[in-house]
Amino acid sequence: MTQTATILRTGRKFDQVLRGAREVFMADGFEGASVDDIARAAGVSKATLYSYFPDKRLLFMEVAQNECRLMSERILSMIDETKPAREVLQIAATQLTAFLVSEFAQQVFRICVAERDRFPELGRAFYEAGPQNGQRQMAAYLEKAVSKGELCIEDVQIAAEQFSELCKVRIWSRAAFGIQNCFRQDEIDEIATQAVDMFMANYGCGPSKK
Repeated sequence: MTQTATILRTGRKFDQVLRGAREVFMADGFEGASVDDIARAAGVSKATLYSYFPDKRLLFMEVAQNECRLMSERILSMIDETKPAREVLQIAATQLTAFLVSEFAQQVFRICVAERDRFPELGRAFYEAGPQNGQRQMAAYLEKAVSKGELCIEDVQIAAEQFSELCKVRIWSRAAFGIQNCFRQDEIDEIATQAVDMFMANYGCGPSKK
């Protein structure tokens, strides 16, 4: 049975269950999160929780996918594609960099790595909803920027992946290895600006390169 077929996404308590699950997963990880604790945090009965999510893995994947969707929607709502490419990329880079080192993204990454061998579908679901979806949307934007003559790119898919990697420089590895847990806005802005500068130095054409 597929994930789509087994999850009930209707009903007034669906969002309530997601909020409770997010809280518990972030505090206790995947293995340590109990259904009892999730139901308690959500303010629902175990029977109600199971009516929405018959499997804890499905619940975790839904939480991760929902958070990635909200992040994607937030970035898209801030972007005006009529603006110059550098301005659009600066907004995307700032938001993406902040998300990558957020408590949520780092905790989900740790859970996916820890559960990789037993439950590879956890990591796959987060990858598809997060990095893969973000790169797909970035590639779609880059296609438009190329067609307008703002950027000179032969392979927009590779360029989209390069952009996301540039947004991880220095701070992502520091967060992943527990060297630094909190990042100031000016640190995030610096990485985002440098990412855009390097990207534009390679792919910018004409006035948009400056």
